[in-house]
Amino acid sequence: MANNMVVKKVMWVAAMALLMCLAAARVVMAGAEEEGGGVGMVGSPDYGDALAKAILFFEGQRSGRLPANQRAKWRGDSALNDGREENVNLTGGYYDAGDNVKFGYPMSFTITLLGWSAVEYGAAAVAAAGQMGSLRAAIRWGAEWLLRAHTSATTLYTQVGDGNADHQCWERPEDMDTPRTLFKVTRDSPGSEAAAEASAALAAAYLALRDDDAGDRAFSTRLLTASRSLFDFANNYRGSFQSSCPFYCSYSGFQDELLWAAAWLYKATRDANYLDFLTNNQGSSNPVNEFSWDNKYAGAQMLAAQEYLGGRTQLARYKDNLDSFVCALMPNSGNVQIRTTPGGLLFTRDSVNLQYTTTATLVLSIYSKVLKSSGSGGVRCSATTFSANQISSFAASQVDYILGKNPMGMSYMVGFSGKYPRRIHHRGASVPSIKVLSRKVTCNEGFSSWFPTSDPNPNIHVGAIVGGPDGNDQFSDNRGDSSHSEPATYINAAFVGACAAAMGQKQVVKLEEPVDNLASMVTAY
Repeated sequence: MANNMVVKKVMWVAAMALLMCLAAARVVMAGAEEEGGGVGMVGSPDYGDALAKAILFFEGQRSGRLPANQRAKWRGDSALNDGREENVNLTGGYYDAGDNVKFGYPMSFTITLLGWSAVEYGAAAVAAAGQMGSLRAAIRWGAEWLLRAHTSATTLYTQVGDGNADHQCWERPEDMDTPRTLFKVTRDSPGSEAAAEASAALAAAYLALRDDDAGDRAFSTRLLTASRSLFDFANNYRGSFQSSCPFYCSYSGFQDELLWAAAWLYKATRDANYLDFLTNNQGSSNPVNEFSWDNKYAGAQMLAAQEYLGGRTQLARYKDNLDSFVCALMPNSGNVQIRTTPGGLLFTRDSVNLQYTTTATLVLSIYSKVLKSSGSGGVRCSATTFSANQISSFAASQVDYILGKNPMGMSYMVGFSGKYPRRIHHRGASVPSIKVLSRKVTCNEGFSSWFPTSDPNPNIHVGAIVGGPDGNDQFSDNRGDSSHSEPATYINAAFVGACAAAMGQKQVVKLEEPVDNLASMVTAY
């Protein structure tokens, strides 16, 4: 009996010591979170903080007249006359990356991804993080521009600004004086990729916004009507999109965007015509190893596979192709096509690589969720079979890497944790805010005074995710290295859904739970 008492006392002391350590760790982590969030108590990032910042990023990319509730205070109104030369209103929308051009093709992809994130994770993780209103606002800001850009049944404006001229200047959007050249696709000069992607974006936006209590049904109806119109335009006047070259050229053709748009319209409307399109055109679907602003096959396959697992067995080819996509990414599958760095990051190519990592992670996350909900088991590759949990865990590891669990201990999201890129390749962030330096900063002055300096950017573009490290997990934080230090809207858009998915995979231990619980467990033992 005495021995039992001694054992219990030792165990009680050990338990108390453990609790004191955990409490001390909580104090340390609370301080870290106040400085900008970061890694949680058990090594998991603060996903809620990362999600909020990933969405906030879009406010720093806004073009046009900014609203009263603008949170990125270093920004001001810009490009208020866009479209005037052709008597159309093309104000608003987003600058795609670190420049001051509005490219409609990748902007549409951005809105589609944000809409997808809201559809899959809005009611759970995004809402739990208190970010559903901000996410919907980000979607609507881009969707409104797409509606304005679709000026007739066979016209879609696809670009505002001269990319070559813009890239010869380094100036804030508020000072921008480069040509605001307009580009568009029409029945005589088609661009099926751009029109179909805009169709997908508006269908996804419709699904994300239709149940918004703060919104209006008339706006949702406009989104769906325009989405249908754009699909018809893309499908009936087929031709490859080239007007944005050399910046956003389409290399994969337009069939992937047509499948992608049809899948979104079927999801939004349940109109059998779109299901028939997917069924009759699945012969053009083939296995791929990337998902990007140019190549949408994996996204279309994901949406169609979701329908297949829901009973529409005529879409089996898409499910097979999607399984091949998973096998191309998962380490040790026996079918790997995309390598991982020594630190574990999916590495597609050494040019804005995180765009491919985040989009792949989003698809893997959604597929694992669908596999679990349908009770369909896992994905069989040549060397092994991956369970839904294994796929989602690998996806979460990519989110963790981006947020700082990597060899450099570097968060690739600006403003997250204490170590993040300070010299991102971004005109607006690298020149003092117009609210601080009110005089005009000219094109040449920007290049001579602000671009080459090694000083940190004067404006912290919170939430911006940069192109990321090289294939050896190294990152130089060099403003001139656009391939690694430039953010882009479609990187963040994919990350929003991937981060929301990770929130459901790992939970940070919270000491709000009664301390007595642990003590009672030890006593009971």
